[in-house]
Amino acid sequence: MNKNNELPLLIRNATAQDCQNLAQLSAEVWLDTYATDGLQTEYLEYVNSTFTVSYFQSLLGQPDHRLLVGTKGGLLQGFVLLNLASSYQTPHNGYEIDKLYVHKSCQGTGVGRALLQHTARQFGTPMWLYTWTENAANQFYRRLGAKQIGTLSFEAFGNTINNNVYKITTGNLL
Repeated sequence: MNKNNELPLLIRNATAQDCQNLAQLSAEVWLDTYATDGLQTEYLEYVNSTFTVSYFQSLLGQPDHRLLVGTKGGLLQGFVLLNLASSYQTPHNGYEIDKLYVHKSCQGTGVGRALLQHTARQFGTPMWLYTWTENAANQFYRRLGAKQIGTLSFEAFGNTINNNVYKITTGNLL
């Protein structure tokens, strides 16, 4: 058994020292989620140009964004990126959960729920997010009581990417 499972999850604001780990975790989670049939050059180019240390450093200074990390024993378990200025159709749907990424070995251990609970306590609800219709995370959000309020599609890598849009109120978070 991993000794980190016995340690409490510490949730805090990200710092510049976290940015390298955030970039690596993002690349891993994104590829695990979207490169389900294997790697292709377009995916790697996207990941390597998007999830950079400088990208995460720039987020730290943006007034409308908040970046929270969850660590155990100093090891990054997951993070949540909020865009407090983004709304879906109406401001009544709340602010956007831009990303909720949890390390593969920590999925199913409560890290994602804890990050969202902390977010709800600190920034309130409602909040909204979108996730690819094929993403296993859809079940996670539904278990939390998230309600699907729409769909969002966009073109990427020569394909139409269909997403479910969810609104989270207090639901099963607290």
